[in-house]
Amino acid sequence: MKQRRNQTPPSDRGRRPERRSEQVNDDNLEAVIRLEHGALAARTASERAAEAVTNAAGTTACVVTHAAAFALWVVANTGIGHLIKPFDPFPFSLLTFVVSLEAIFLTLLVLMSQKRLMRESDKRAILDLQINILAEQESTKTLRMVRCICEHLGIKDDQGAKAESSLEKTTNVERLAKEVEQSMPS
Repeated sequence: MKQRRNQTPPSDRGRRPERRSEQVNDDNLEAVIRLEHGALAARTASERAAEAVTNAAGTTACVVTHAAAFALWVVANTGIGHLIKPFDPFPFSLLTFVVSLEAIFLTLLVLMSQKRLMRESDKRAILDLQINILAEQESTKTLRMVRCICEHLGIKDDQGAKAESSLEKTTNVERLAKEVEQSMPS
């Protein structure tokens, strides 16, 4: 039987192992960035508009602008400045109407943004679950292969055999999900 001296693929020969790890990390990061760009590009025009408004409304500048506008409104309509004739005297019914409308529309836009974010979060959770299931399957296969190699070489490890044999079993995802659901507090 012929033994191969160098098991490293030709493209990886001469590279330091940590560089390969860095490249894998870079590739994974690029894949995540592509997914994020894809999700952003898939937004509808109304979702982009809702997100722009909620991003702007969630700034300190917006809070300061509103506070200044309300202060000017109150000053102008109480006659303190005597510069203009009050157009919305106390109890400021028009101001109340405008602020109520703004709150309603801002709430709806925030809900639209949250709905989109929730959909994206659900997609990520499903992707994460699929990757975890694949990793579990690969680990199970690896453990089985290691056991076979140990048996072939005559290596015995009686201390961890029971734990290893349970890890070699395929995980029943549906059963595990039911167990988790039943153990969760209501």
